[in-house]
Amino acid sequence: MNFKFIRLFFVIILVIELLGASKLSAQTTGKLKCVVIDAGHGGKDPGAHGHKVREKDVVLNVALKLGSYINQYLPDVKVVYTRKKDVFVPLNERAEIANKANADLFISIHANYISNSKVTGTETFALGLHRTEDNLEVAKKENSVIRLEDDYSTTYEGFDPEVPESYIIFELMQNIYLDQSIRMAQLAEGQFKARVGRRSRGVKQAGFLVLRETAMPGILVELGFLSNPNEERYLGSEEGQSLLASGIFRAFRDYKNEYEANNSLDLVEKKESVKEDSITYRIQITSSKKQIKEGTSIYKKYTDVFEYTEGKYYKYTIGSSSDYDEISKLLVEAKKDVKDCFIVAFKSNKKISLTEARKQTIE
Repeated sequence: MNFKFIRLFFVIILVIELLGASKLSAQTTGKLKCVVIDAGHGGKDPGAHGHKVREKDVVLNVALKLGSYINQYLPDVKVVYTRKKDVFVPLNERAEIANKANADLFISIHANYISNSKVTGTETFALGLHRTEDNLEVAKKENSVIRLEDDYSTTYEGFDPEVPESYIIFELMQNIYLDQSIRMAQLAEGQFKARVGRRSRGVKQAGFLVLRETAMPGILVELGFLSNPNEERYLGSEEGQSLLASGIFRAFRDYKNEYEANNSLDLVEKKESVKEDSITYRIQITSSKKQIKEGTSIYKKYTDVFEYTEGKYYKYTIGSSSDYDEISKLLVEAKKDVKDCFIVAFKSNKKISLTEARKQTIE
């Protein structure tokens, strides 16, 4: 390893420590307040492309849909985009946008391409050292965009996306965020497989420059392969883009809930009391003797559908809040579409009577 890489090791370690300490200090509220959504490529960089569909168009559409779902269903979260239109944004500027926003999570959205047209499936990456040649090739492909930037060698301190030694630095990167990043990646792949109905290629690690310089947990999502004709049609369709965006949204919602539950433990001394099992209110919109298939019926209309069973019936709710006043406001809006919808309560995801829930939350 030459002196340039050795020097870079120490610079990276120092920056991580400083940014990490600053970020952890900023998280004392225990709330996930801001997410940055990064639509990969753009402008003069089309990314991967199939016969008709370009990566930069697919990922922008999915990114905007994801942001709109978060704005609609999680209005307490600030959504920041690295791009909202077809423009070229250098990788280091994408990270700078996230750092300046003091974001709690970074989600970079991409689509894949490979010479084997039979390969399909989603895969979600956290930053780290590649463990397989396949992971390295994905990282090389996404990192090669820096060659479109002016003086990229200076900007990225000699990093060359085609030189394997350049990727050694990723072994040291983002260790303080690795667990959180992997957890978000697991939730995303779980949604893609179980709820969206896509083939999941799993959670992986690789050295992505766009994740390298972000001072927060982050993931890079590969939505599928534009090199596969069937998957290209799916990625290019309105339905496919909406379902993929809804999958990432549900993963983000679950990550947010886990994040805030875990962080609330750090604030226990600041509260008079903390209940071991929290109450969650939802709005029930329908029930059925047969399970409603993902991507049909209510799933086309609502993004945050929650399914539970009671007796022989499958029951479906939308919305989620621990605040009864907030869920009551959502109920007013929901009744515009479903007149006979109503509020139901859950404790540890098990339904309880509304009377008992109100008694516990009021006490």
